[in-house]
Amino acid sequence: MIEVENVYFTYPNGVEALKGASLKIKNGDFVAIMGENGAGKTTLVKHFNGLLKATRGTVLIDGVDTTKVSVAKLARKVGFVFQNPDSQLFSETVEQEIAFGLKNFGFKEKTIKSRVTWALKLLDLAQYRKTSPFMLSGGERKRVALASVLAWNPKILILDEPTIGQDHRQKEKLLQFILQMKTQRKTIIIVTHDVEFVAECNPRVLLMRQGKITADGEARKVLTNPEILIQASIVPPQITQIFLRLSDFGLPKEVIDIYEAREELLNFLERKVK
Repeated sequence: MIEVENVYFTYPNGVEALKGASLKIKNGDFVAIMGENGAGKTTLVKHFNGLLKATRGTVLIDGVDTTKVSVAKLARKVGFVFQNPDSQLFSETVEQEIAFGLKNFGFKEKTIKSRVTWALKLLDLAQYRKTSPFMLSGGERKRVALASVLAWNPKILILDEPTIGQDHRQKEKLLQFILQMKTQRKTIIIVTHDVEFVAECNPRVLLMRQGKITADGEARKVLTNPEILIQASIVPPQITQIFLRLSDFGLPKEVIDIYEAREELLNFLERKVK
C-alpha cells in the first residue's frame, strides 16, 4: 500500500527533516509513528498524500509515485486529519464541513445526506449539525475534522495526534473505531505521543529520531525496550514500568496491556500460594 524508499526532505529554510527514511506499510496495517517533537513524524506522513514531495527518494502509494499525481487525486484514497483541526475547517456549519469532501468527489445527494448523518452519529456530533465548527471546543473540532474525512471512506487514514483534547470516553470510542476499521482492512496510521493509547491499541510501532526511523516492530516488543525508547525520548507505558521492575521476581517484561498484566499477576500469586 505504502512504500517509502530512502526518502530525504529539506524544508525551504534549510532544515533537513527526513534523512533516508525507508519503510513499507501493507494494506490493512495499523501503524503508530512515535518520537519526540521535531523527529520528522508529521513530515513523513505528509509525503503519503503528496502534501510534501521528497527532496530525494521515492514514495509510492498503491504503486503510484506521489510526484506523478495531484494531492486532490491522492486525497480520495488517503484521508489526513491534521493535529490542529483549524488547519482544515472552513465551512459555516458542521454539516457543510462533512459534506464538502463528498460533494467534491462527486457523490450523489442521497449518499451525501446518509454519510453525513452516519459520521455525525459516529463521532457524537449530531447535536452540532447546524453549528459553526469554530464555536466548538478543540476536541469537538478535532472530531469534526475526523468526521469530514471518514465520510468519503478513504482506503488509508492518517491521524495526527488524534487523542489530543479527547476525554477518556472519546479515546475509548476512537479505539473501538480503529478496531472496526481494522476488520474492514483499512490502513490506519497514527502519529502520537500518547504511549498509553498506543499500548492499549497494540499496533505496529515506528520510532523516529532526528529524521530517521530507529525502530520498527510490534508494540509489545518496541514499548518494552527501555534502551530504544530512551533514544526516542519516550517513557514506557505505566504497566510496562511496573513489570520491568517486577522482572527480578520472574514476571515477564513484555507486558503493555492491563488485562494481560492482571492474568500474569494472578498466575504469579497462584504459583506462590502453591
